Order: sequence, then C-alpha cells, then structure tokens
Amino acid sequence: MTTDSSSTSTSTSAAGGGISTFKGQERALRADRLGTGGLLLSVLAATAPLMVVAGVMPTTFAVMGIVGQPLLFVLLGVVLILFSVGYAEMSRHVHNAGAFYAYISRGLGGTAGAGAALVALVAYNALQIGIYGIFGFEVSGLLATYADVEIAWWIPALVAALAVGLLGWLKIDVNARVLGVLLVIEVLLVVIFDIAALADPGKEGLSLHAFNPDTLTGAGVGTALCFCIAAFLGFEQAPVYAEETSRPHVLVPRVMFFAVGGVAVFFALSSWALTVATGPSAIVGTAQKQSAGLLFFLTESRLGGTFTDVLHVLFVTGMFAALLSFHNVVARYAFAMGREGLLPAAFGRTSGTSGAPGTGSLLQTVIALVVVAAFAIADDKPAGDPTAPVLQLFTWLGNIGALGVILLMAAASLSVVVFFVRRGAAGAQAWRLVTATLSGLALLVIAGYTVKDFEVLVGAGPDSSLLWVLPGVIGLALVAGLVLGLVLRARAPEKHARIGLGNEAFQLDKAASS
Repeated sequence: MTTDSSSTSTSTSAAGGGISTFKGQERALRADRLGTGGLLLSVLAATAPLMVVAGVMPTTFAVMGIVGQPLLFVLLGVVLILFSVGYAEMSRHVHNAGAFYAYISRGLGGTAGAGAALVALVAYNALQIGIYGIFGFEVSGLLATYADVEIAWWIPALVAALAVGLLGWLKIDVNARVLGVLLVIEVLLVVIFDIAALADPGKEGLSLHAFNPDTLTGAGVGTALCFCIAAFLGFEQAPVYAEETSRPHVLVPRVMFFAVGGVAVFFALSSWALTVATGPSAIVGTAQKQSAGLLFFLTESRLGGTFTDVLHVLFVTGMFAALLSFHNVVARYAFAMGREGLLPAAFGRTSGTSGAPGTGSLLQTVIALVVVAAFAIADDKPAGDPTAPVLQLFTWLGNIGALGVILLMAAASLSVVVFFVRRGAAGAQAWRLVTATLSGLALLVIAGYTVKDFEVLVGAGPDSSLLWVLPGVIGLALVAGLVLGLVLRARAPEKHARIGLGNEAFQLDKAASS
C-alpha cells in the first residue's frame, strides 16, 4: 500500500482510464508533510496540558473528592499503553485518515466501520466545539481583568471558530510550528510550578499519600476515571495523520507511545504537585473553594503575579491549540468518509493550495459556528452560574465526545484481535492480542461508569432527561452509521467493500481497469 498521492494516481492512469493524476491528488492527502516533531506536536496539542492541570484536575479533586488522582493517571496510563500496543501494530498495516473507523472496518467489517465513522465524526466535533465554551469564558474574563473591557463569552468563541477554520486550510506543519512553541512553553511553566510546589510544600511536606491505593475508595472513583481519561484524549489521533508522513509504520507508533507515556507521567506528577502544595488532607477542600482557579491561586503565592498572568495567557493559547488539533482531526475524518462514500464525494477532495481537506474543514467550522450561536442565544444567566450555557457547552459536549472516543477505543481493541486472528497471525501477535483484550475490557468498564454517572459529569439531577439525551447522541450516531452501512451493502456493495481502505482503493481501481 502506498500513501504517496502522486505515485498512486500516476500508476492508476497508466493502467488505462481509472483516476487521473489530478483526481488522484484530490483524493489523497499530501505525503511527507509531517515528520516526528510535527506529528508529535499535532497530537500533544489536543491534550491541552495546561487546560487539564488548571481545569480537569481541580474539578476532579473538588467534585469527586478523590485524593489519589495521581495514581489514577498512572493506572490509566498503563491501560492506554496496553491499548496502544495493538493500535500501533494496526497502524503498520492500515494507513487511513479515518483511523478508528478504518481499523474497525478491517477487523469487524464495513458496516461496523460505517457506524464507527459516524460516532468518530460526532465525538470529535463535540470535543472540539465544547472547548469553545471554556475558551470564550476565559478570554472574556481576561479582557475584563486586564483591559477593563466587558464582552460576552460568545464573541471570542465565534472569532476563534473563524480563525481555526481559516487555519484549517493551511498546511498542518505550519500550524504545528507556530503552536508547538506555545505548547512547549506551556509545559515548561507547569513543570516550573511542579518544582516550586515540591520545593515549598504544604504543612504535610513531600507526602506520597496521593499514590496510596487506599485513596481510591468510595463512590467517586468511577466518575474520576471518566474525568481523568478525558485528559488523555488526543494521543489516539496519531494514525489520523499517517497518510501525511513519509514513514507511517515507524513514525505513528513512535509518536503514539511517546505521547501516551509522556502525558501519563506529566499528569501524574503535576496532580501530585497540587496535593503537595496544599497537603493531601487539604487538596479536596482547597479545590472546592478555588475551583478552576486552584492552579493560579497556588502559583500566585509561590511564583508571583507576573508568572500567574503569563500562565493565564498560555491557558488560552493552549486551548486554541487543542481547538485547532481537533478541527484538523474532524476535517480528516470527513475527508476519509467522503473518499469512501460515507459522505458526499466533495468531502473526499483536498484543497489545491495546501493539500489539506478543505471541505471537511469548512463543514467543521460551520457546525461549530451554529452550535456556539445556539448556546449564545440561549444564554440568559450570569457566566458564573453552573447552569449557564457557556459552561454547559463545555461540560455537555466534552462528555459526549469523551464517551464516543472511549467506545471507539474499546471497539478498536476488539478489532485488533479479530483482524490478526482472521489473517492467521494470532500466534505471532499473541502478546499484542492479550494487551488489546485487557485494554478493551478496561475501556468498556470506564464507558459503563461514564454512562452510569453521567448526571455527575454534566451536573444534572437524577431525574433529568439529559441522562439519556446526551449519551443518546452517541447512540444515535452509531445507529445512523450502521443503517448507512447496511444500505450501502445492499445497494452499493462496491462502496461497502471499500469502507476503511483509504488509498488502497486506488489500487482497486488500477486492478479493475487492467
């Protein structure tokens, strides 16, 4: 299989008929655009490390009351490394911008792949759009604090959506260079805080109590798992860019393992630093009092106001990097689906100037603008109210997206097992099949907790219709995708057979025209 658009299209034309060189360029992403650094930065940008440290971690401490959050990050890191073993091996065999659904198609069939494709499109859209809520909230707050300018949250949110859409048309390696510098600074500032916290601990000193298994007891552990695994989302995006690298079989596994391992260590140490700074016995109470301001409260006393101000700015740029990263993933999923008949053919073409999936980028931008506008119109409460639409946009869509990706990872784990068993490689891949099975079971448990505790995740009451409406969005996407797959199998079997093939479809054209 080749991922080079020009060589593929040329050979197809030479075979007589089929796809022309120009057409081939439209239907394949431009190869050799990303090296190890660009791919790694594109993946890490989606994890938004400062957003996790400043937002997810204080929320988990405050709402769940779980002191052992650092240990949770270690345990989840192990689960996701186990997942990555099989997932990375699949990436050596399948190079497709629709990574999740392509892998699931190869293992479980085209109909299951069509269902996964719709789930992935909805889930990553939800993750990306949800961040606009917290982004707009933070930017409006910064402008009020430092510029004495009062604006509604949805104004910076809509401006960001337009900016992200524009950048979506540009080359991803340019975006990676610009945002990569900010990402590195963001990580360094968190590391400086970690060192400062360890150098100036709370009254309990350098306590390792947060790594004690006894801290993982109580009803909140399952929900804390949901919060913490959402912090990792982004590392699984590496195979989405496989077609745009020169050596996907080498670069994709390398970046994925580095990303998940590095993120696990970084988050475990940073959450531990928070417990050290306040003292393990005080972390829950302090997080409840300070909420999302916990990190900034702790840096103010240890590193000063200037450092904290810079951290606020990097908080915003980190969110913007995550917005752009998820946008690029959604655009590539739409491209892959358009190329294989799951969306209109227009989505399966790249823009002539940059080789980026322009139509998919446009689709994501329009959806984001419509959703943000809908929440803005419904906004009739103060921004600090937990039921205000600006905060609901972040929590509702973020948890919808997280649930979708967790289910996709579980299905991909099963697909790895079936794929290699069907190829007669069960013996050679035995240890990878074991890791895929273990990770798949663990991910299903986390997905079960996510659905069970959705009322806590979205801040709704036990009788709220949101408990079935919001998870139902993922269920509806799955059903719609499966129906689409069944329709294609019945009415267009040639399209159904190509689901998940990606650039290999060009080789089918060549063989058919020979």
